[in-house]
Amino acid sequence: MTRLVTHDLAVRPTRDELAAQDFTSSLRGHVLNHMAATMKARFETEIAPRLPEPPADGRAVHAAIRPDPYFRFYSALRVGAQEMVWASVNAAVDRDAPRLAETARALAATGGGQLTLDPTLQVPRNVAAIDVHHMPGSYAAEAGADDLTAGATYENGLSVFSFGLMGRNLDDIGESSAFWLRHRHPEFAPAAILDLGCSVGHQTLPWKRAYPDAHVTGIDVAAPCLRYAHGRAQSLGVDADFVQANATALPWPDASFDLVYSSMFLHELPLKDIKAVFAEIRRVLKPGGLMLHYELPPNNQLSAYDGFYLDWDCWYNNEPYYKGYRDQDPATLCAEAGFAPDGYFQTVVPSLAWYGEAAVAAALQGPAQIGGNTGRLADGVQWFVYGSWA
Repeated sequence: MTRLVTHDLAVRPTRDELAAQDFTSSLRGHVLNHMAATMKARFETEIAPRLPEPPADGRAVHAAIRPDPYFRFYSALRVGAQEMVWASVNAAVDRDAPRLAETARALAATGGGQLTLDPTLQVPRNVAAIDVHHMPGSYAAEAGADDLTAGATYENGLSVFSFGLMGRNLDDIGESSAFWLRHRHPEFAPAAILDLGCSVGHQTLPWKRAYPDAHVTGIDVAAPCLRYAHGRAQSLGVDADFVQANATALPWPDASFDLVYSSMFLHELPLKDIKAVFAEIRRVLKPGGLMLHYELPPNNQLSAYDGFYLDWDCWYNNEPYYKGYRDQDPATLCAEAGFAPDGYFQTVVPSLAWYGEAAVAAALQGPAQIGGNTGRLADGVQWFVYGSWA
């Protein structure tokens, strides 16, 4: 497995731990590529023909396939592999915790990026009460004032989890989204950029690299992730600010940002919070500003089977709000928040890490079509991006 955490906050796993990570990463690649393809073929050739009528939606597909032994084996192995991701990095992170905290403190004194934490902020239950993605303690658990192990666990786990599909700094979503925006709208030059639900800043830093004159800020509710994000950014030589805040109540006045972005954030929120976030984005955007989200494609634009496949995480991966979000229509969410209907857009951005700049630039010249690998962490991944102009 390619080592993707190489900055100053990288942990130091043993050879046995590295072997466990390599095995787990390879297992996830097998499950999400080969087994997923076999499961779909089995549904189409053996299960669907026995149904009295074609399944109307993902729930119907789930009900039909759930008793199938191969689906049960697939799901058990996928859940097991997910738990193995965290198990393969936990010991190294715990062992390195004192050094990580000391390194982060030293990094905080360098560069121009600032870290602002709010000890009065109440972490919402959708983060605090759920081990999201089966990650022990989720994003916000902390053992002391300088603890950042949740951030270290998440980044090192993501390196194993993504089996090479997230780019060399685990930032391919942000890199691909920024590449699309610079090529599609070369005249757009945001001076202030906000990244919502930034966790450890993977997808925040690409915006500073894409628009070096912009003031870039990432927010999250999880202090351990923000401490790690700040140290990570300083180590990588990127000046970005990180602020502990809830996206449902942004601590900035109206018309503060030119671009508000999120990556794989909305599906972790209850629907009422999603609507509050959209309203807040509309409030803090400057006239002519842009709201941009990378998310999973909505169920109303997918086949019943593909909708079921993406909704698997809602049922089995400790992401209870996942399907509730994906059952929404993105254009409707934008309109309800006050964005003009003619300002809405959506596109599919091929992964820069997978296809390369030349192929992505060529693909962006043609119509964007949702395909079988849109939003799926599998070989040939493509990213679903949508938003609206203010």
